[in-house]
Amino acid sequence: MIRILIVDDHAIVRQGLRRILEDEKQMHVGGEASNGDDALKMLRTGKWDVILLDISMPGKNGIDTMKRILERNPDARVLILSMYPEDQYAVRLMKAGASGYLTKESAPELLIQAIRSVVAGKKHISPNLAELLLAECGIESGKRPHELLSDREYQVLRLIGSGKKVSDIAEILSLSVKTVSTYRTHILDKMKLKNSAELTYYVIQNGLSD
Repeated sequence: MIRILIVDDHAIVRQGLRRILEDEKQMHVGGEASNGDDALKMLRTGKWDVILLDISMPGKNGIDTMKRILERNPDARVLILSMYPEDQYAVRLMKAGASGYLTKESAPELLIQAIRSVVAGKKHISPNLAELLLAECGIESGKRPHELLSDREYQVLRLIGSGKKVSDIAEILSLSVKTVSTYRTHILDKMKLKNSAELTYYVIQNGLSD
């Protein structure tokens, strides 16, 4: 029996996933969590074969949650299930240790297939993601400016691009305003931009906004 933990802040999504997965005789949804902190608590008290993890959640987001999971258990199989297209987050998450990446628009059959693959010790990589990963390996010196950012800097960039104020970003990411301001300064330096207006324009032009 494949024991699955679903981590998503939307109850309707968790319910839909549970219905899909429990139609499979060899799969059992043993738990649900609505945020990263609850997920980490459940990992301490239970054993899970696969963790289905959303990226965008209040408090501790999916990226930070996955890193904490893998710090505690490097062998954990974390399958990302996200609303964001592969070219925005998939490469970063796969390089950080995710076992696979699916968008929420994926067919149920693909989700089942992905779970079976990661339980078997394989990575679930779509043809499009495979191309993105190959490109990442082949053009290290020719990266676009936002690809030079750390994961946290990239999060801050996207939030600035969506019109969030520094104080809003600090609350969303559970950071101090000073820390967010420091990230903003690093982003501007790395990307050779002058201000938040130019960052916002860059985010929109490159399709990085929500």
